[in-house]
Amino acid sequence: MSVEEIPILVCVSSDASVRQRVMQRLDGVGPVVICSDLAQLRAIFPAPLAEPAALPDESNGRPTNWGDLVVDRAGHLVTWRGVPLGLTRTERELLARLMSPPLALWSYERLFASVWGGAYLGDTAILHSAVKRLRRKLRALPGGPQVQTVRGVGYRLSTPPEGADGRPGEAVHHA
Repeated sequence: MSVEEIPILVCVSSDASVRQRVMQRLDGVGPVVICSDLAQLRAIFPAPLAEPAALPDESNGRPTNWGDLVVDRAGHLVTWRGVPLGLTRTERELLARLMSPPLALWSYERLFASVWGGAYLGDTAILHSAVKRLRRKLRALPGGPQVQTVRGVGYRLSTPPEGADGRPGEAVHHA
């Protein structure tokens, strides 16, 4: 660390008593930033102007499908068997990430950076909440995908339904 660099301690907690204890214990140590949530922290320290992590083939604008589920990121639309689903932007982006080929396990850190465009600070509440809302909406789709939890690691989408040839399908991009 150079002479010009000063470390800043950051505490993000919704619990006022925790914030107060941290402030008391760190008094005089150096600059301390205490916030009640990540939105407040982002307002204090805006993210650098950079593109969020891109999906493979994101620039081609082609929809991705999982059986009868289609995510058209360019058109801001998700459909199930041709019927539009009412997903929020966050739910749509989360689903698009989980559906992106190849279907894989997405760590909390990678999802957070990709969907919210920010650094993962260890608080998974916002991610768990978004996944809970997405799961509730996907449950209404007969035979649709399910978001699976890999405890302590992240999330993945269930395997697509079998294709006409009897083999498991894959998430693919339409030409």
